[in-house]
Amino acid sequence: MTLTDPVIIGALSPSRAGDFMTCPLLYRFRVIDQLPEKPSQAAVRGTVVHAVLERLYDLPAPRRSVEAALGLLEPQWERLLAEDPSYAEMFADDAERAEWLSQARGMLERYFTLEDPTRLEPAERELYVQAVLDGGLMLRGYVDRLDVAPTGEVRVVDYKTGSAPGPDFEAKALFQMKFYALVLWRLRGEVPRLLQLVYLGGRGEVLRYAPDEADLLATERKVRALWTAIERALETGEWRARPSRLCDWCDHQALCPEFGGTPPPVPARQPGDTVRSNRRSATDEL
Repeated sequence: MTLTDPVIIGALSPSRAGDFMTCPLLYRFRVIDQLPEKPSQAAVRGTVVHAVLERLYDLPAPRRSVEAALGLLEPQWERLLAEDPSYAEMFADDAERAEWLSQARGMLERYFTLEDPTRLEPAERELYVQAVLDGGLMLRGYVDRLDVAPTGEVRVVDYKTGSAPGPDFEAKALFQMKFYALVLWRLRGEVPRLLQLVYLGGRGEVLRYAPDEADLLATERKVRALWTAIERALETGEWRARPSRLCDWCDHQALCPEFGGTPPPVPARQPGDTVRSNRRSATDEL
């Protein structure tokens, strides 16, 4: 580190910020305790679909067809399985795996009803971005796609393999995109023109939002407040559970007081997510 390098007090990704907002105890289990979690079929399918869409744009524009995308699916699944053979254990039998792949095919076919990839030339795909705010908090994450118009305007695109949220949950969905927009603004000095969420589940839908500086300043205040709350929990050792419908899918119920469990002693480490893995995994938010 040089004398001009900022001192990093910690870091947040959109996924981990979302964890803390959902349930501080979940954040603790994932980031401080680093407890293992079983990858879900939905999360791994999302990872595979993301990989296919990333590689689809390696092809010349005229060859970006539904058939080409479907042809990439099984090779990308096999690649992921070779990296982690335990993914095979997600399925009870071959029929369940076949149904899982069929659902992934449906998402890829749906993508072509929402965008025409033959008319797009992304400037970046799976772009890792990070920026350090005044005070030393690092924000970082992976942007699925960055489109840059000839006039220089930037569009941030994220693929979601779930269904589009209802009006009551759109703000939560857009937080991740505003987070990325904030990082890009701090990096490049220009607010992205458009944030675009492409939902491949359900009937398929595209959610668009045009941010402005006021939006991103509000997002920065929210992120700083989250980090202050995380620091307070680190100091006090109080990581409160926040029950919700998401508890039904949590791997840590046996350790959660809300379900009669007892969390292990807090390990003597800072948030591991801030200094360790940079790469998106199959258990990250998709």
